[in-house]
Amino acid sequence: MHDIKWIRDNPEAFDAGLARRGLEPVSPLLMALDERRRASQSELNALQSRRNEASKAIGKLKREGRDASAQMEEVATIKARIAELDADNAAVDVELQDRLAAIPNLPDADVPDGPDEDHNVEIRRWGEPRAFDFEPKDHVDLGAPLGMDFETAGRLSGARFVILKDQIARLERALVQFMLELHTTEHGYREVNTPALVRDEALFGTAQLPKFAEDLFKVEGGFWLIPTAEVTLTNMVSGQILEEAALPLRFTAFTQCFRSEAGSAGKDTRGMIRMHQFEKVELVSIVHPDRSREELDRKTACAEAVLKRLGLPFRTVALCTGDLGFASHRTHDLEVWLPAQGRYREISSCSNVGAFQARRMDARFRPVPPDGGKAKGTAPVHTLNGSGLAVGRTLVAVLENYQNADGSVTVPEALRPYMGGLDRLRADV
Repeated sequence: MHDIKWIRDNPEAFDAGLARRGLEPVSPLLMALDERRRASQSELNALQSRRNEASKAIGKLKREGRDASAQMEEVATIKARIAELDADNAAVDVELQDRLAAIPNLPDADVPDGPDEDHNVEIRRWGEPRAFDFEPKDHVDLGAPLGMDFETAGRLSGARFVILKDQIARLERALVQFMLELHTTEHGYREVNTPALVRDEALFGTAQLPKFAEDLFKVEGGFWLIPTAEVTLTNMVSGQILEEAALPLRFTAFTQCFRSEAGSAGKDTRGMIRMHQFEKVELVSIVHPDRSREELDRKTACAEAVLKRLGLPFRTVALCTGDLGFASHRTHDLEVWLPAQGRYREISSCSNVGAFQARRMDARFRPVPPDGGKAKGTAPVHTLNGSGLAVGRTLVAVLENYQNADGSVTVPEALRPYMGGLDRLRADV
């Protein structure tokens, strides 16, 4: 959500930021609504003051036994006008808030310009893709003998679902344990177990609603299934005023995630790349506004560390304005090498959202003055989120990068302590 006061003071800068996203200017419309609301509120305040004065005069006249009919008529007129203004204010405020809620975040000055993902800018690469002396299989062909079952899942739930059994299920669990332990013991994140069902307000707070309702699953009772633990972890501070000394807050959670993939018909229909139900280890930070830029670099490094420990080649890219998510101010994507596809695929997206979600959630902190005196007033916190990592896609990457000619899969050394020392997945085990 954008700050209408900032837009009022910086209309040209606001529209210039939208233009970088390929959007038309909207500040004149927003400012007109804001001016109408403020003018109405000013008249409302004056009428309320006059009503109070007239009411006092009525009381005095009645106590003196004098005629107060004129003043009573005036109060009645004022009350009717106040009711009109209250209704108008409410309508204008709803329209203004709805319009603000539908506008994406402004891109950071450092975000590269470009219309689509082809204009994303590579920041760095790590690791060299393996040179195979045989034709590498994709994860579907590798996984089927090891316990990856799309057929049974299809009978139960339809397309874009999978059942993992035996060695594959154990490998997935090992990945989760490895990621959580790394982030909690070395990266300073607090592990949290959150609900998978949330109300409208939580999804509005993190900007999934109202714009992305078709990408979500809604269930009876007014609940939605979470598309990511970003929703629950970030909303842990909704409606709160934090002390500056409490910042930063860093949370991690492993959850099931649910997405309808409404706009992905025909995309990645084979295998586990794009599922309706998938697992993810999420990383969320709540920080001081002056620290969010460096926190994005820190969070990106935490996600990169998972891939490095697993020995998976990857590259890190800065998303351009045309590929930037709705709520994002700046985003770094991690793309892991998949041998069967012969290309890098997204496995983590780390974003600095700035104050965009905090305003929607009313999450604030009390800034300490530079002189160290008593804190005065409040300001929105900055929020960041990222995958650390998407578990299913990490499983895919491990299978494809560590496959052997006989169809077995070598277990990365980092995962062996979580696999009871097992060093290889074999179909005949």
